[in-house]
Amino acid sequence: MGFGQAIKTVFGKYATFSGRAARPEYWWWILFLVLGSIVFNIIDAVAGLRFGDSAWVVNGQEIAMTSSGVGILSSIFWLATVIPSVAVTFRRLHDVGRSGWWWLLNILCCIGSIIVFIFSLQPSMAGDNQYGPEPEH
Repeated sequence: MGFGQAIKTVFGKYATFSGRAARPEYWWWILFLVLGSIVFNIIDAVAGLRFGDSAWVVNGQEIAMTSSGVGILSSIFWLATVIPSVAVTFRRLHDVGRSGWWWLLNILCCIGSIIVFIFSLQPSMAGDNQYGPEPEH
């Protein structure tokens, strides 16, 4: 499965939390998220599409601008991809024989995310498992 096919598959299963997702589908999706975030953050910064930015003003003159605000386009991108991201992670966990609810470990700051990351690196279970047939690679 290539980059385009993986993105099409994940968006096609937008809110499908059942079934399985092979490693290529999951990792191409992660690459898409990283690239999309970078692109939209750059566009937001260049076009001034951030809200929540603050400036340091001394004697009526702006001396520094902090870019701690949230970008409008990057926020829209996040909203469009958050549900399919959780869904593909559920399916990836199913593919390695784990319940999708392991995803909730991400709430536990760093250690939970590391555990989910390690699970996502594991190879797919060969053949059918309790979550469905083996996905195409």
